[in-house]
Amino acid sequence: MAEPAPLRLFHTAAHACGYWPERAARDLVLDPGDPRLADNYARALQWGFRRSGDIVYRPHCHGCRACVAVRLPVADFVPDRSQRRCLARNADVQARILPAGESAERFELYRRYLTGRHPGGGMDDHGKAEFAQFLVGSWSQGRFMELRAGGRLLAVAVTDLVDDALSAVYTFYDPDQAARGLGTLAILQQIDWARRDGRRHLYLGYWISGHVKMDYKRRFQPLEQFDGHGWRPLPRGGEA
Repeated sequence: MAEPAPLRLFHTAAHACGYWPERAARDLVLDPGDPRLADNYARALQWGFRRSGDIVYRPHCHGCRACVAVRLPVADFVPDRSQRRCLARNADVQARILPAGESAERFELYRRYLTGRHPGGGMDDHGKAEFAQFLVGSWSQGRFMELRAGGRLLAVAVTDLVDDALSAVYTFYDPDQAARGLGTLAILQQIDWARRDGRRHLYLGYWISGHVKMDYKRRFQPLEQFDGHGWRPLPRGGEA
């Protein structure tokens, strides 16, 4: 019997970097048309890839290795003082894990988040079709973790379930509730979720040293980084 063909990798053309606008970026992408993609997604995460919609990719830029895939071994995590304060501020928040999907309430929150937090970020014209394509996809085992207080939807953490891990895909939240620290709260709740399920890791996507929008990930310790060959501890000082 012939062995199955390996998954194909494609190298994208250069495009604007989403983190450093003055730089050009390129990605390695697993063949999005391969029917085995869902079965190989967990392994791809272990290789430093990430999902966006139905696309599984890893940055592969000429002369730049700033994007570092990171994950948290949840059994070893202990919240620091700031994270404990975040939990205390949000003692009234309830987390519910629900099937992934678009609703009027979720979409309205998503639009408000993009307008308030990422104006001019290239997603301003996202409609319901783009919401479903970007956050749900067609093959992933994704869930939406809703955070509510008094019945009001405050945040949604899009989370994938794979083997013995969770992967934090994207989080959007009420931009008028900045004092709550909802982004931090979402990760803390995902850590708790992973522990309850007996999962080993929470994948947090890419961390970039010195980038203001990525620095928060360094505060979740002990963080591990993928160095192209395997996973090793990311020093607490943050230098990869």
